[in-house]
Amino acid sequence: MVHGVASGTVLFEQGDVPNFQLIVLAGSAQLFGRSAKGREVLIEAVRAPDLIIPAAVLTGAPYLMQARVPEPSRFLLIHAAAFRAAVEADPLLAHAVIGSLAQQFRRMVRQIKNLKLRTATQRVGCYLLALSQRQRTPNKVVLPFEKMLIASELGITRESFSRALSSLSNSGIRVDGQIVVIHDALRLAAECGFDPVTDGPETDDFVIRSTEVAEILDSG
Repeated sequence: MVHGVASGTVLFEQGDVPNFQLIVLAGSAQLFGRSAKGREVLIEAVRAPDLIIPAAVLTGAPYLMQARVPEPSRFLLIHAAAFRAAVEADPLLAHAVIGSLAQQFRRMVRQIKNLKLRTATQRVGCYLLALSQRQRTPNKVVLPFEKMLIASELGITRESFSRALSSLSNSGIRVDGQIVVIHDALRLAAECGFDPVTDGPETDDFVIRSTEVAEILDSG
């Protein structure tokens, strides 16, 4: 089933048992973790094309995060039991899903390294440089979320994010609302410790397209 979803829709809650495997065909979904006291942080954004937490669907375990939609998006929904049966029966589909899991694991390792090995200012600088690569605009970036959410994803407060941006003005950036101009990317990379292996985009060999999973299921 293909569904169009409005901005602000909650796809599932933390603790829910998966009923479907969701695949992002267009748009994105944000994954939030919540503490027992209600504190909420953005763990990551899943962008098209990608599978949303296939590990929970394959194991039948409860979701460890809530999923919300920040923009009008389109999702492919496959019943969880049917998805598990198809993965078990079809080696090509299993290979594609393993690739997606591997890609998500690498993203988590990158995030952990970023949190444990860098200061708040370095995290923000590397985030801007990685975002400029993803947006293919080396001299500027458009912040994709409100600054509070980006700060949450980077493991810092909104105030720390603002201070980091202010500090990085000495490294060649200028902030104008949601647009950040990068005057000297090489200087920013050197001062923030940008690492192409950790911060650069994945190669095409690691990117698993959602359409590949859908085509395999359709052909079966």
